[in-house]
Amino acid sequence: MTSRLLMPFRTAGAGSAPDAETAGSTRPTQILDLAHPRVAALVTRVRRVADERGATTDRDRLRTAHGIIAASVRPVYSVEDLRRVSRTLRLGRGSCSQRMAVLEAVARSLDVPTRVRGLLVDGVFWYPRFPKLRPFVPEEVLLAWPEFLLDDTWVPVAELFAGQITGPAPADAFTNDGAETLFEAVARTTVDWDAPAACAGSAPCDLSAHLRTDLGRFTSRDELFARHGQTLCLPARTLAEPLLGRWSAGAGAGAGAGAGAGTSPTSSAA
Repeated sequence: MTSRLLMPFRTAGAGSAPDAETAGSTRPTQILDLAHPRVAALVTRVRRVADERGATTDRDRLRTAHGIIAASVRPVYSVEDLRRVSRTLRLGRGSCSQRMAVLEAVARSLDVPTRVRGLLVDGVFWYPRFPKLRPFVPEEVLLAWPEFLLDDTWVPVAELFAGQITGPAPADAFTNDGAETLFEAVARTTVDWDAPAACAGSAPCDLSAHLRTDLGRFTSRDELFARHGQTLCLPARTLAEPLLGRWSAGAGAGAGAGAGAGTSPTSSAA
């Protein structure tokens, strides 16, 4: 059974959620601190590597950025979704949510508007990761799922690599019980929260059964978390962060307490 003990009381969720027409932005935010020298240095690196590879479109540059982030920011179970991108880069580690924020920061620096979709995902999704800690797994986890405006079309992060993915074959599709994180998985296989026809039913890429509530789209992740709060209450985050913020995702996957590599069940990492 999942738990509500460590979760905040969600008063911020009252009212109608933003609809699919919510505008994105290229502006900096408190989380997406675009002007910071570390963020600027990463963007310069992305441009250079993309040019070396002959990547000329915004989509190609974001794919390049994704690969650089995956290789240089170690996946951990951090629970601080409000962490600035510059701090994630300084630490060299971050949750899926924090690494996706880095990708959003790069996109905005490249003048690609971004927004996020707020998803409340069933905590049961993380049971394979934490079989010995099920009573502490939050009942629902808030995910900030990025979208990018490419060629006048909003493209979810899971579709950023469309055209390069040849699967998913069931044996190769993403599951939440291996060493792979959602951040890496989107570059390799289909991941979808909406049960598309291509992977509807029992195929592993269909994660729609785990989606409890679609909170709609928000101009930024800052707006999403300001309205709906983070997955854990402040005292729980304060106690958990020193340990989970250094715990490598993927170490001992499926072995029990805190091991595994999907996203942390105490984080909105995607």
